[in-house]
Amino acid sequence: MSHTIGLDIGGTKVLGVRLDEHGSIEAEARQGSPHAGLDALIATSLTVVHELGGDGDPIGVGIAGLVDRGGNVLYSPNLPTVRRAALRDELTSATGRTVVVDNDANVALLAEVEYGAAAGRRHALLVTLGTGIGGGMYLDGRMYGGANNFGAEFGHFTVDRSGPMCACGERGHWEAIASGSALGRIAREFVGRSGGAGIVAEAGGDTAAVQGIHVGHAASKGDPDALHILAVYADNVALGLAALANIFDPEMIVIGGGLVELGNLLFGPLRDAFGRHLEGLDYRPAIAVVPAHLGERAGAIGAAVLARGVS
Repeated sequence: MSHTIGLDIGGTKVLGVRLDEHGSIEAEARQGSPHAGLDALIATSLTVVHELGGDGDPIGVGIAGLVDRGGNVLYSPNLPTVRRAALRDELTSATGRTVVVDNDANVALLAEVEYGAAAGRRHALLVTLGTGIGGGMYLDGRMYGGANNFGAEFGHFTVDRSGPMCACGERGHWEAIASGSALGRIAREFVGRSGGAGIVAEAGGDTAAVQGIHVGHAASKGDPDALHILAVYADNVALGLAALANIFDPEMIVIGGGLVELGNLLFGPLRDAFGRHLEGLDYRPAIAVVPAHLGERAGAIGAAVLARGVS
């Protein structure tokens, strides 16, 4: 099979690629994610597929949420209008092509194992820091999804029962303190209390408009408030990473999502905090915590890799 199409459906965009057998991207297209139900999502996906071309190429889809082995999206905190949705069957009917669907972080990890940061590893986890927190598990040389393919929902374990509300409706989940969205909330709370003039300036002077990206911009200029916020945030991320490492004992944890563009501004304090939280740091082989190599395209690339297994 020479070409496949991969769609990465998230809370903000539908990104598609057409991939050749060597992993090269032949075409790319994107649309904003609709929030008006399955029909709207199918229509947007069709637009992306048509822009990519490749008539008849099989389609792989990675989408945020609980995806069963039949390609049904049962629940997605960040796509609240898509519930108990027969995405695979509906997209198959709309395109006339073979379609396979999995969780977005699972396929992103598949891409990193095939072409990216985890190539050659047999035990790796992926954690994506975006609107929420996604996860994928590659254990003993194979993808692992659990009994119903619902495993690796890393963002939804409780770290603080009196912590902030998560998008799923539970309080104190790791996602609520360590997602990309959480970084923005932490920053807005900080500037509301303490000023944070450099961060607010990056947001055009509007305290309410402060997002994680503004923290990153200010931190890159050496702003001490921004660096402090990143250190607090990195510790929140590391708390969950260490828990996962203690449970699964991976060789590597790959971090995906837009925040990896911060480079050592994030990974410096993150690796330090990870070591502080990890059990028996001085008595175990090092666990690498590394940025994903494939960036925002990892999910779409992995979905296209997934499609190679269908006919």
